[in-house]
Amino acid sequence: MNTRYFDLINQTYYFPQDEFTLNKDTLQFHNIDLMKLVEQYGTPLKFTYLPQISNNINRAKNWFRKAMESNKYDGKYYYCYCTKSSHFEYVMNEAFKNNIHIETSSAFDINIVENLLANGKINKSTYVICNGFKRDQYIENIARLINNGHKNAIPIIDNYEELDLLQASIKGKFKIGIRIAAEEEPKFEFYTSRLGIGYKNIVQFYKKQIQENKKLELKMLHFFINTGINDNAYYWNELVKCIKVYVALKKECPSLDGLNIGGGFPIKHSLGFDYDYQFMINEIVGNIKKTCAKAKVPMPHIFTEFGSYTVGESGAVIYSVIDQKLQNDKEMWYMIDGSFITHLPDSWGMNQKYIMLAVNNWDNAYQKVNIGGLTCDSQDFYNTEAHSADLYLPIFDLEKEVQYVGFFHTGAYQESLGGYGGIQHCLIPAPQHVLVDRDEEGNIVTRLFANQQDSDSMLHILGYVHNPVPENTEEHPNGQVIDIEAEEELAHS
Repeated sequence: MNTRYFDLINQTYYFPQDEFTLNKDTLQFHNIDLMKLVEQYGTPLKFTYLPQISNNINRAKNWFRKAMESNKYDGKYYYCYCTKSSHFEYVMNEAFKNNIHIETSSAFDINIVENLLANGKINKSTYVICNGFKRDQYIENIARLINNGHKNAIPIIDNYEELDLLQASIKGKFKIGIRIAAEEEPKFEFYTSRLGIGYKNIVQFYKKQIQENKKLELKMLHFFINTGINDNAYYWNELVKCIKVYVALKKECPSLDGLNIGGGFPIKHSLGFDYDYQFMINEIVGNIKKTCAKAKVPMPHIFTEFGSYTVGESGAVIYSVIDQKLQNDKEMWYMIDGSFITHLPDSWGMNQKYIMLAVNNWDNAYQKVNIGGLTCDSQDFYNTEAHSADLYLPIFDLEKEVQYVGFFHTGAYQESLGGYGGIQHCLIPAPQHVLVDRDEEGNIVTRLFANQQDSDSMLHILGYVHNPVPENTEEHPNGQVIDIEAEEELAHS
């Protein structure tokens, strides 16, 4: 009988896959020896595989290139990274190796843009697409960026009042875009997005407030729907409406030449994931060309804003199973040394499923389990997969064996939603964070980005400890004070 954990995975999916392979009975992720990583750093362990960020960017750019060539499309394609998915410097450094652009959501994003400019990661030809509802500080920061010569910074008008606020702060002529308030999916709680300006009002808004204004140059129409880019009637209907608005606006506004279709590419959250990216892009590009050709207007440059797609598949978290509890004679609980609520908040807040696989013991028999987190909250558990109502892991002897469990493609949003470097539920500490990269020869190299959060950093945040940071130490991004010399010795070893 095929009763091993390996047999279960092999019979359920096509396995191995591009990023998941086996070395004997242990899992490898992009050929990273996960057991070696765990032995070096321990658990709970959060890590980011940096090359996957570049891999995904270049896959998307190649898909758009092929689609434009096959459709004989005249416009250009611009890939923008949506910063809110992950603001970390290591993400930006990797992403901007690939000649891409940036989309911002709030005031402090502009400070990051200025840092990237100062350090040569981007330049003044990089598009900075400024989305979001703009309060005073955001307006001030956008104005400073444009006034300092960044002419490709394009604030996207979210509401009528923003136009006057921007004009009051920006010197000279500047570029703008307009965001369409898309109609939400029928099952959504409301009909129209709170962001942007209604389809029917955009052309009139342009004629009334922009057309005769010598200070403004309308360059972009922006479109985004919350459910993302999916092959369903709702998405195609909204896209066609958006393109028709672009055509109507283009006939009134010669300077308009950019159509931003937002983000929303899905990422792989199951080994059974099936999504034809090339088909979707071919259809999008083809629809834009066909509608523009019919209306006899030039094809626009296409912008996208991919966030989760850019960074999501680079992240993973590994836990140890620290106890087994049999409840009600039938419910087996594997208790881990971390928390889903604090480390993977989307799994708790929106029932997000990740790729969950045993790291070791693939030759062992398997059983149905529930996985429990460390907090006292009844919702701190994980017990289903994306394709199934059941969750299975290897059977192991707690006295003689150790079981490690990995959650993969967790790289988007989890740090910011979980309160990185702050106070989290039940004071569960943020796990240590390791960056995994490759050197010029293709060898795996690792670097500790942040230690596991300790009690001193939490007490400091809560106001119990007021000690200054000691000499020869520094404060890590997760709030923990570390010894610089000790870190250097660890890195050298």
